[in-house]
Amino acid sequence: MARKAVKIAKPEGKLGILVPGMGAVATTFIAGVEAVRRGLALPIGSLTQMGTIRLGKRTEKRTPRIKDFVPLADLDDLAFAGWDVFPDTCYEAAMKAGVLERSLLDSVRDFLEGIRPMPAVFEQKFVKNLHGRNVKKGKTKMDLAEQVMDDIRRFKGATGASRLVMIWCGSTEVFLKPSAVHQSLSAFEKGLRQNSSEIAPSMIYAYAALKMGVPFANGAPNLTVDIPALLELARRHELPVCGKDFKTGQTLMKTIIAPGLKARLLGLRGWFSTNILGNRDGEVLDDPGSFRTKEESKLSALEYILQPELYPELYRDLYHKVRINYYPPRGDNKEGWDNLDIFGWLGYPMQIKIDFLCRDSILAAPIVLDLVLFLDLAQRCPEMARKGIQEWLSFYFKSPMCAPSLYPEHDLFIQLMKLKNTLRHLRGEEMITHLGLEYYD
Repeated sequence: MARKAVKIAKPEGKLGILVPGMGAVATTFIAGVEAVRRGLALPIGSLTQMGTIRLGKRTEKRTPRIKDFVPLADLDDLAFAGWDVFPDTCYEAAMKAGVLERSLLDSVRDFLEGIRPMPAVFEQKFVKNLHGRNVKKGKTKMDLAEQVMDDIRRFKGATGASRLVMIWCGSTEVFLKPSAVHQSLSAFEKGLRQNSSEIAPSMIYAYAALKMGVPFANGAPNLTVDIPALLELARRHELPVCGKDFKTGQTLMKTIIAPGLKARLLGLRGWFSTNILGNRDGEVLDDPGSFRTKEESKLSALEYILQPELYPELYRDLYHKVRINYYPPRGDNKEGWDNLDIFGWLGYPMQIKIDFLCRDSILAAPIVLDLVLFLDLAQRCPEMARKGIQEWLSFYFKSPMCAPSLYPEHDLFIQLMKLKNTLRHLRGEEMITHLGLEYYD
């Protein structure tokens, strides 16, 4: 029986993308979008651009592209701006990042040189290994937030964008636990006026975005928008938010392999992970404070996927260790080594070795594209926007945000089913549960 589709406004006009942190990930994303727009490359890795979705029974053979199924903004309607502690244009920053070949960058150079980052909100103690001069100054953190809001107004006026989305592509900040200043909007705003040491720059961006009616996504493991104060602000303005930490290399592999081990009820005694990378992210993570934030994010997936409380014989005594090593010669080409000590029938031991030589920003760029388009979809859908946290976007994150009463879902395949079922719900299609009793369901 047909269901009623959810009301979604059409994506009319331009969509402005605001990016705090114009480093390797952001420049790879922006340059890539422009290359795709000019027909120079394909948006490989992007679910919104290349993914399909099954509708109805398998016998119906209805499998449209997702971009043709839900009303997403067109790539030609995207406009970009951002902030960074370095004043380099998008072209200069992309050249220094060394992710994309110069021939490709030169083919879109005219576009990239037109994007110069605005001065950033920055505080040295939150990212100790990053040093830049393109920073904002203000007497209080509220002053800085208001400067970001002014930047947003100017960008919207200059581009004529009808809608905006902000996505954090900046560095990992030092580890923070929620404190009193984070517990309510009134306490947070008081903290901004009093220069609270517990309010990080990423939180200032998130606050400014939400105050301006702009959805916010967090691509780093920082607390950022995942605090009661900013979730209160998001709900008050009925704005979608999501995070945390783009799921790219090693954790992507874990969320693919761990569900398979659990599905076959294979035991796991230990999982040792080490990484070498040499980009700005690696330099930042060379600081123990920033590494701890990343470590918390990378360690969380296995416990939630394997559920040792339900399978104590298989996973209760799991030893899980994560290392990240800064190695400048490798640049953005991160290498992740994993050793898994597993056991099977009658407890007999086996091993799995993984050596994933990945390009971190190449994996992250399509995630950024999907998130900004899906967040824009959510802001045009009152049913979704008023919920605040968009748990259906957990597919893209290492530490997915969820309601305080729930635990996060980390299984990549469950996450994908939830995402696609959300899209089916929006368009009035039946959920795909694979529970049909007939052979053709």
